[in-house]
Amino acid sequence: MSDLSQNILFEHPLNEKVRTWLRLEMLLQQLQHNRELTNLTKTLSFFRAISELLDIIDRGDVRTELLKELERQQQKLLQWIDVPGVDVERLKALRHTLKEQANTLLNAQRLGQSLKDDRLVSMVRQRLSIPGGCCSFDLPVLHMWLHNAKQIRDEQVTEWLASIATLNNSLKTCLNLIRQTGVFQKQTSVNGFYQDNAEDCDILRIRIDSSHQLYPQVSGHKTRFAIRFMPFDCELGEIPEQFNFEIACC
Repeated sequence: MSDLSQNILFEHPLNEKVRTWLRLEMLLQQLQHNRELTNLTKTLSFFRAISELLDIIDRGDVRTELLKELERQQQKLLQWIDVPGVDVERLKALRHTLKEQANTLLNAQRLGQSLKDDRLVSMVRQRLSIPGGCCSFDLPVLHMWLHNAKQIRDEQVTEWLASIATLNNSLKTCLNLIRQTGVFQKQTSVNGFYQDNAEDCDILRIRIDSSHQLYPQVSGHKTRFAIRFMPFDCELGEIPEQFNFEIACC
């Protein structure tokens, strides 16, 4: 095994709700990563993430699903209150946090609405679907904005991110709690295949040593799943008869 090998974590949603949440999570992380708009490349990555975020929000009722999950997690915590040895004060504090986030989410304006209403965001979104459509002759207002003082640009970015902070906080909480329900266990793949039950699970988390140069293709739903491990090099790569990996059903 190479000294440079490392575990690669793959996550696969087992329902459409979590599929949407993982995509939102990735886009929100991109926004944070690219918030320093120091050049056009980072700026376009930032605006593209905003545009895709708003597209996803428009396609489903994200707020309702998150509210349901926050309530579900509160009920799950309530079941642990009378279990001997449990840190009751910590459970109560977590339930209080969940309740506060649910109330904030419930009373917030329509998710993403202020971003939709923003003139600059709207103008950039319209051009992103055109290949190379954000050149200076296409979007002079963006290029003018990029020449504003850094403090002015930073304040605007902070305002944009603050408008989706309620979504970000609720989503982080729900996904973190879901992930914590799963414990990684060592399993063995035979001829690149593995299957198991996944009753009441939302996410599969699969850890594979990078030295294998394999990635998982998952098919399944909330009760059962199957994993086919594929070589990164589809022509020359080999699948060992048996190899170990780790998996958590969350």
